[in-house]
Amino acid sequence: MEKLAKQIESTFNAFLEDASAQIEKGNKAAGTRARKASLEMEKMLKEFRKKSLESSKK
Repeated sequence: MEKLAKQIESTFNAFLEDASAQIEKGNKAAGTRARKASLEMEKMLKEFRKKSLESSKK
């Protein structure tokens, strides 16, 4: 679960960078990367929730 948390953190940092580039500089490619990162984070967060629930039942 620790590995998953680090992946989420890394993806979120990449999202923030790309979102900032889109907002501040109008970089369309960065916007595409930010949207892709948000979809990846959604999947990872669902997996984190699943694992967290499993570990709390033990």
